[in-house]
Amino acid sequence: MKDAKPFPVLKNDNLLRAARGEVVDRVPVWVMRQAGRYLPEFQELRKQHDFFTVCRTPELACEVTMQPLRRFDLDASIIFSDILVIPQALGLTVEMHAGVGPVLPQPIVVPEDLKRLTPDGALSRLSYVGDAITMMRHKLEGRVPLIGFTGAPWTLMGYMIEGGGSKTMSKAKAWLNEHPEDSKLFLNLLTDAIVDYLEMQVKAGAQMLQVFESSAEHLSKEQFLQWCVPYLKRIRDELVDRLTKKAIPVVPMTLFAKGAGHSLKEQSELGYDVIGLDWTVDPLEARNLVGPNITLQGNLDPQDMYRDPDELRNLTTEMVHKFGKSRYIANLGHGITPQTPITSMEVLVEAVHKAL
Repeated sequence: MKDAKPFPVLKNDNLLRAARGEVVDRVPVWVMRQAGRYLPEFQELRKQHDFFTVCRTPELACEVTMQPLRRFDLDASIIFSDILVIPQALGLTVEMHAGVGPVLPQPIVVPEDLKRLTPDGALSRLSYVGDAITMMRHKLEGRVPLIGFTGAPWTLMGYMIEGGGSKTMSKAKAWLNEHPEDSKLFLNLLTDAIVDYLEMQVKAGAQMLQVFESSAEHLSKEQFLQWCVPYLKRIRDELVDRLTKKAIPVVPMTLFAKGAGHSLKEQSELGYDVIGLDWTVDPLEARNLVGPNITLQGNLDPQDMYRDPDELRNLTTEMVHKFGKSRYIANLGHGITPQTPITSMEVLVEAVHKAL
């Protein structure tokens, strides 16, 4: 998978230094969904290509990954893909419908449906992501680090049962109550696939990884500790173990559990280098809970990107001052939204870099 030629030397390593707790030249900033719908050049490309065709075509995935870097002085790139490539690789159809989002026309409805999943060979069906990562590392020419990512088990399970996004996750939550043993089976199957997938991404050249537990917000603290934490810990521990045994350098890992501000202390004990925060969490409170030895990432409200530039600049500067320069990566508290003005990204990035 990896090109024979070595990767270019990294020029701006502030993201990785921040993740490891080392001194940085400036606070690093990147934005979740920074390659995407708010960019007119992305919209142009999407007029010609289906969403998952872009994901599955390394040249197109790299082009989209590069688009925000041409406009903004960001400190990281994140490979263009989607968390739902894992359900696809496990045999479920996933379609992207305009104005709706992802749709899984044949969801997992009853435990018997788990037999339809095809974990054998799933990793080989995701090789295009590894190819895109390797290609992107060369295209970046060492400009900034490249982040790889995955959805977390509960979040993927939710999509696979609900048949798409859901405001309540009621069907998936019903599974946890009505089919607890099958839910464990399901989550373990997804965890196995995720560890394989992340290992492949590191081998392909990903310099950092983020695990998106985007649907944590639908669970109580008790449910989060029962149905998310053990699998999130397994992902981190098994990946580190595998990489170490193969003498592959371990890359920093970020856990972003949206809506799980109630469990920051527990998250900080899972072994991840970075904890991502949504906008509902106070930076000072978060630092007290996770302690001094974990990097925090976040957490501007994506809606603040619609404020006037001076207001946005002030909010961003205030946020960075609260987090401080040590062990901090600036970001939004969730993905950037489609109508966000381009000028807001310019203001955000500049304000972060000038804040301290």
